[in-house]
Amino acid sequence: MHALLHHHNHRFPLHLIHFTPPSAAMSSAITLPSISLSKSAFSDPNSFRSSVSLRFRNETRRISRSNLGKYRVFMSVAVGSDAAVVDDTLFKDYTPSTAFLFPGQGAQAVGMGLEAQKVPAAAELYKKANDILGFDLLDICISGPKEKLDSTVLSQPAIYVTSLAAVEVLLASDGGQQIIDSVDVTCGLSLGEYTALAFAGAFSFEDGLKLVKLRGEAMQDAADAAQSAMVSIIGLDSDKVQALCDAANEDVDEANKVQIANFLCTGNYAVSGGLKGIEAVEAKAKAFKARMTVRLAVAGAFHTGFMEPAVSRLEAALASTVIRKPRIPVISNVDAEPHADPETIKKILARQVTSPVQWETTVKTLLSRGLKKGYELGPGKVIAGIVKRMDRGANIENIGA
Repeated sequence: MHALLHHHNHRFPLHLIHFTPPSAAMSSAITLPSISLSKSAFSDPNSFRSSVSLRFRNETRRISRSNLGKYRVFMSVAVGSDAAVVDDTLFKDYTPSTAFLFPGQGAQAVGMGLEAQKVPAAAELYKKANDILGFDLLDICISGPKEKLDSTVLSQPAIYVTSLAAVEVLLASDGGQQIIDSVDVTCGLSLGEYTALAFAGAFSFEDGLKLVKLRGEAMQDAADAAQSAMVSIIGLDSDKVQALCDAANEDVDEANKVQIANFLCTGNYAVSGGLKGIEAVEAKAKAFKARMTVRLAVAGAFHTGFMEPAVSRLEAALASTVIRKPRIPVISNVDAEPHADPETIKKILARQVTSPVQWETTVKTLLSRGLKKGYELGPGKVIAGIVKRMDRGANIENIGA
């Protein structure tokens, strides 16, 4: 058994795996040592559910002992018994020092992904994506047209892949490995939560992309089923925006009600709802002293009950996806808390499309707990702008691809 471990036709070199014999309950745990898979922090070394190839490079064996626990990945394989329950509050008292922050829909721009082609491991992600998506994602990222890239079904996979390609771009740069080793918390804006979970090893790049593809399709279909929209309100605090929503709701029927959907930062909140409700918000905004309103280029009323039809489809996809305990805290958009239990993470992700995004609370918490450095990885600089508005002295750097 010293040469190779066989399992459903997958072959793992045993010198890279510590194997613990199964117990009487046929539960076993395979522990991978501290390694950088495909020189990447989000590969999937241990999913027996899908075809996986592990590309180990010589550098993988040179990671210091001090980081041994950081990239250790655990997987329970249970046959006829439940896998061990993970304490969901494991990360509750996290103390952040360095954070990776991943953008959400709206950050996309024609030309993204071009820089990533100079880094083989980053370019490889687009090739893998093409196989999963069934079309040439890189071509749409680089060439557009913009209208096509802006569509929900394309922008979500495009941002997910480009953001993780940015991790590979950073990794290939001088000092990149040290930066990635230092990251002790991660989060992402809406869609970016999936990117953050992939980076934290909760699921593989491939499984994450499948979920994101389905999420985009389900949200698009839910949006197509009703006349709805989103608008950004600039220049008001959250109480004033809530008052504006209340005033708009007095003028429309139930099907057109609006609510705050994205709590980004003071002076920048997104409102979602029925088309007539959104038009009422735009008409009344000046009277509430809003500086301006910006209609968002999204399919419909994201992060409200309008997205309810997408939930059951997401639940079904999440139920059949292998999700593990993240190796570092990943802050949820739903409650601005980190979750460690895979089953809880699945429930949270399903709820996320109908729940307001608590980004303001997330960033405030990171800053109040002593965050020293943040990196925004992926297209655009939306997140850096939000963080800087909340704390002018915040140290945040952009890594594009």
